Amino acid sequence: MKLLIIEDEKNLLEAIVTYLSRENNICEGVSDFNSASEKINLYLYDVIMLDIMLPDGNGLELIPMIKKENPEAGVIIVSARDSLDDKVSGLDLGADDYLTKPFNLSELNARVKAVWRRKKNKGKQEIIFSEIKMLHESREVFIHETKLKLTRKEYDLLLFFISNPGRMLTKEAIAEHLWGDYIDMADHFDFIYTHLNNLRRKIKQAGGNNYVQTVYGVGYKWTRE
Repeated sequence: MKLLIIEDEKNLLEAIVTYLSRENNICEGVSDFNSASEKINLYLYDVIMLDIMLPDGNGLELIPMIKKENPEAGVIIVSARDSLDDKVSGLDLGADDYLTKPFNLSELNARVKAVWRRKKNKGKQEIIFSEIKMLHESREVFIHETKLKLTRKEYDLLLFFISNPGRMLTKEAIAEHLWGDYIDMADHFDFIYTHLNNLRRKIKQAGGNNYVQTVYGVGYKWTRE
């Protein structure tokens, strides 16, 4: 998953990013309202965790922005304020969950997974697209019951495509989704071609079809057409 964590407590932010990164997620962290706003307007995320009390704004005001720019993202409010009014306001604005500090990182991880399943797959553990079946918890992929041996990036790339059927995905969006903030250090996007070609080859060898449509000069689209 691609995650954005908005938290002004630097130690907690680092702990969350470290823990969730170990769970095979791409994590980005910001500690203020303006930085969060910039990220939300530029990039797509699967789940966004936000604190209410930020040094330069109210985190609740980010939710309408998220719903406009990234409507498929799950939203979890993480706050020290255990106020019923805050919970009701956040949920009314479109948040999917509310977690009060202090909390266990394993619980946060479970909440993130639950929100992602509800948003993307209506709570299902399996993701099925024609002959392709993905088991998200175990990160396994099957083509006609033949198990594919995919690298982490190949799995993430396939999941990104299947989760966005018919949507134009630019090379920049794919690269940023797979590598997060580290993509700023890349000089080109040749690595996308490498991962995509390997993924196509493995699917074809297992008897699957190629659903990736190349739009030259722009990016790629996952489609049955």
